[in-house]
Amino acid sequence: MNQRTLLITLTGPDRPGVTSRLFTVLAGFPVTVADVEQVVIRKRLTLGVLVSYAGGPSTGTGGTIGGLWTAIEQVAADLDMDLELTTGTASKEKRRRGRLHITVLGSPLLPSAMAGIAGRIAASGANIDRIDRLSSYPVTCIEMAVSGADPASLRAELAAEAHLQQVDVAVQRWGIHRRGKRLIVMDVDSTLIQGEVIELLARHAGNLEEVARVTEEAMRGELDFTESLTRRVALLEGLPQEVFEKVTKEVVLTPGARTLVRTLKRLDYRFAIVSGGFTQITDALVTDLGIDYSAANTLEVIDGRLTGRVTGEIIDRPGKARALERFALQSGIPLSQTVAIGDGANDLDMLATAGLGIAFNAKPVVRKAADTAVTVPYLDSILYLLGISREEVEAADAEDGLTDT
Repeated sequence: MNQRTLLITLTGPDRPGVTSRLFTVLAGFPVTVADVEQVVIRKRLTLGVLVSYAGGPSTGTGGTIGGLWTAIEQVAADLDMDLELTTGTASKEKRRRGRLHITVLGSPLLPSAMAGIAGRIAASGANIDRIDRLSSYPVTCIEMAVSGADPASLRAELAAEAHLQQVDVAVQRWGIHRRGKRLIVMDVDSTLIQGEVIELLARHAGNLEEVARVTEEAMRGELDFTESLTRRVALLEGLPQEVFEKVTKEVVLTPGARTLVRTLKRLDYRFAIVSGGFTQITDALVTDLGIDYSAANTLEVIDGRLTGRVTGEIIDRPGKARALERFALQSGIPLSQTVAIGDGANDLDMLATAGLGIAFNAKPVVRKAADTAVTVPYLDSILYLLGISREEVEAADAEDGLTDT
């Protein structure tokens, strides 16, 4: 006999026991469960169950297909829910090629943005198979499972639409590899923390304006990093080493930084920071946040005062990429399972080397080169790109008696 299907869709107020009641009724008939989907939005439930059965006159103990229909209709009536029943012929569903995760971040996320993104997906010949919400605050994040798309062309189309709609859109390959990424490597200045450490030091030296100007040129890629570092550090000559303790207290983490680090550490990720800044400051961040690996420049101090020079290996643009490779090797993690996050031209090699390169509130040249860009000011929004929802984060924090910071 041919296999037939029955799609049961119940819609109505959510309450305990709806799913149990439906499956208890189905258990009285010779059907098998082929698929189940359930969604609750604002306490309103939509439950879809696809069952299959052998085609023929009898479908139940002492009943026909009509008996099954009648039993399901009675469940819907008892629960005061709307019911839709659709029959069909069972066939093995052929999985479409080009499956992707599409993540949309907006603050706010407007209907026009979703319309534009959905329209681009449809125009590319792809199909949206599933939509889930990962966060409703402080940003709204929607994740879509899309099939039948060419990744490169769809990424370009959605990047254009994201710019038009002023939202962030990330396109990633489908699969468990996304949750399998186990090494996060992050820039420090203007990424993990707000502002630039060298400018905090320069304020104490009375040279803030000149240092800030050189920093901006370097961030835009207009000035070689090593040259810019040499010029800026020279302006710090003569500062007493006690300035490090003062500046450490002045450092402000980016909103969501602690949440990001502790959540990923719970999931056994390895976390690293790489900085064109200075070990005298980054070492305190390593201790405070429980970071696994760190690489930064070191300011030379002689007789208790800064000499205006750095000592040891320079952590510049290629140096950051080398550090990422070194950390991956030390942790036994392939480069394909690494994530790099940065904001300036100095981060470009690192972003290109990682399996996923994320531009965080970055300069235009970095946003264009990265795999994806995040423009909202919350660092823990990175979690959504890894498929981790706000509800999961808050539940884990509540178990540990922590608050979101």
